[in-house]
Amino acid sequence: MIYVIVTLELKPGKREEFLAEFHRNMTRVRTEKGCIEYGPAVDLKTDIKAQMPYRENTVTILEKWESLSALQAHMATPQMAEYQARVKDLLASRSLQILEPK
Repeated sequence: MIYVIVTLELKPGKREEFLAEFHRNMTRVRTEKGCIEYGPAVDLKTDIKAQMPYRENTVTILEKWESLSALQAHMATPQMAEYQARVKDLLASRSLQILEPK
């Protein structure tokens, strides 16, 4: 099993539009072979001092896949190419972490 954390910095004011596009794609992704978990999260404002500062324009995608090959197959699907095209103008930057449990 692998974990994927995608951190998306969106252009100001584009978070709700991005989340609507993400949710349109999410149901299909969750049916893909090897997908265990796939969903978005946004920062929660708290008074916990150790927490990093609130990021209004950030969405974090949390994923869990059975294997790296399942993730690679997901990334190569036509639906992901279509989704990427729909959201590209909403993004300011993106980072990707692929992790394995130990």
